[in-house]
Amino acid sequence: MVTVRYPARPGGGPKAPYLTPGAAGPVAGQDANLLGIPADRLDYTFPTHARTGAPAVGGPRPVVLYSPSAQFPRSVGTAQLEQLASEGYVTVAVDHTHEPAAVEFPGGRVEPQVRPPAGAGKQLIATRVADIRFVLGELEVLARGGNPDAERRELPAGLSLDLTRVGMFGHSAGGFTTGETMVADRRIDAGADLDGSMAYSQRDRDFGRVVTEGLDRPFLLMSAGNHSAASDASWQEFLRNQRGWIRELRVPDGEHFSYTDYQVLLPQLGLDPAAVAPYIGTVDAERSFATQRTALGAFFCRYLARG
Repeated sequence: MVTVRYPARPGGGPKAPYLTPGAAGPVAGQDANLLGIPADRLDYTFPTHARTGAPAVGGPRPVVLYSPSAQFPRSVGTAQLEQLASEGYVTVAVDHTHEPAAVEFPGGRVEPQVRPPAGAGKQLIATRVADIRFVLGELEVLARGGNPDAERRELPAGLSLDLTRVGMFGHSAGGFTTGETMVADRRIDAGADLDGSMAYSQRDRDFGRVVTEGLDRPFLLMSAGNHSAASDASWQEFLRNQRGWIRELRVPDGEHFSYTDYQVLLPQLGLDPAAVAPYIGTVDAERSFATQRTALGAFFCRYLARG
């Protein structure tokens, strides 16, 4: 399953929900358990800013793919992806089925989470890379005027892709997935890793190919809290081997999930700040999101908005 967002004209159907009903309940239940709150405190069917089926603004648009962190749904990047769509990109958020608590398909079929066996990190990343490469192939069908939708539902009027300009970013394992996909597939021109280690085992120095081989294309590293190249051996090795443009940025008073929608959503729950600090730190939520918006926007503008 993917969610495609794009610059749109007025019109279209109702506002798209944050999560479809079949996925919202299991995902909210998992998050509530993590936070130690009743599940009914979280309703993940709230409306987003996007409308379903709205006519697209004309002209081929550069594309940015998104891969979420391990065991999380594609919805956790909604704020960042809506922002990028507002700046002129077609964004494509990808679910890695059986990782999140639930993935709902058209017709109401819900695929639950399947916990991988211990030590399956390489299989997990390889499957994710295969997912992204499959989606890239389907986007090529779309760019040629075909309809890759499994149920052949009508596509939004005016939707047009420029696949000579493709970026990708992801959080945590999604950042690792971004780098590994770029090693395997030259269709991605620029990538960003949001607080994701690129090691299967830091202790054993078992790093991904992106670390040991580097890239000849631009890559952005963004981290939070105590995580940075100074503390992450995989990032240190990647910086030594990277041949393309590279930049490292850090939000020191943020935490790992500051790079997801939890940075925006958790402060609205009225919880004790100390209870959410391990997930999103103590950084002001608006300042944190503004930093991310500016950095990602400038990065993709520099390398995808040419011409």
